[in-house]
Amino acid sequence: MGDTYDVVMAAYPAAAAAEKDFDALVALVKAKKVRTEGAILVEQDADGKVTVHQTGDHLGRKGLGWGGGVGLVVGLFSPPLLGSIVVGAAAGGLVGKFAEHKVQSGMETGLGDKLKPGQAVIVAMIDSEDLRAAESVVTTPAKSVVQMDKKGVRGLKDSLAEAA
Repeated sequence: MGDTYDVVMAAYPAAAAAEKDFDALVALVKAKKVRTEGAILVEQDADGKVTVHQTGDHLGRKGLGWGGGVGLVVGLFSPPLLGSIVVGAAAGGLVGKFAEHKVQSGMETGLGDKLKPGQAVIVAMIDSEDLRAAESVVTTPAKSVVQMDKKGVRGLKDSLAEAA
């Protein structure tokens, strides 16, 4: 396992294509060909609401909620979306930590705001050594990749655990 993760954000003009690639990525994780902290599939529905449509954890299991790595990926994609599930005063501080990290790392902000109805985004935190394998199933050309060190990931996960 390497010392860094790559946060992959891949946008799709149609949710069906994103779901196909998401399932293929989760299958690679399950087959132990890709190591990940978590992955999410985010969609914008016809009413303009952005929601997490699918989740995948580090073992290749789908739909298990927002624990650990999945919560981390949600927070990197949209700190306010993560804050909506964290109750109490801790939510504000947690949202601030994730927003600050996005600015420091140069991650694209407002990706969810750019989605149009019917569009979707896959966001996954992949071990850097496995990026090529992951990209082999993420077929859209509309991708961006940002590197994170494991120390930063650990700090964000600790903050998430503390707030939850």
